[in-house]
Amino acid sequence: MPEITVLYAGLLGVMSLLISFKAGSLRGKLGVSIGDGGHQELLLAMRRHGNFVEYVPLTLLIIALLEMNGGPPLAIHLLAGGLILFRFAHAVGLKADTMAGAGRFIGAAGTALVLLVASLWSVVVFF
Repeated sequence: MPEITVLYAGLLGVMSLLISFKAGSLRGKLGVSIGDGGHQELLLAMRRHGNFVEYVPLTLLIIALLEMNGGPPLAIHLLAGGLILFRFAHAVGLKADTMAGAGRFIGAAGTALVLLVASLWSVVVFF
């Protein structure tokens, strides 16, 4: 069982709820059922949630599989902890008016790095 990854899965689950709650509450406030209704703030909240959902499940699954295959606990903590930090940085740093935010770049690049390291490590474990 992935005893370490379960902690990070729980933390990321809470993070996902917080991010999705922001989008849902904006929908209610703005009266928009589907789409963004032309509201940039809602579109931004939707992309924060969408980007989280696009990257976190696969990355977390690979980390859990690495743990189940005997990955060193410290490495599992570093990958999963990094994923949390990078997703937080991305959500906070994602702005509608610029792509130049440090948080967005750090979050996106860091998430990609965690996914790449975990993916390559998984291939090595197989062989």
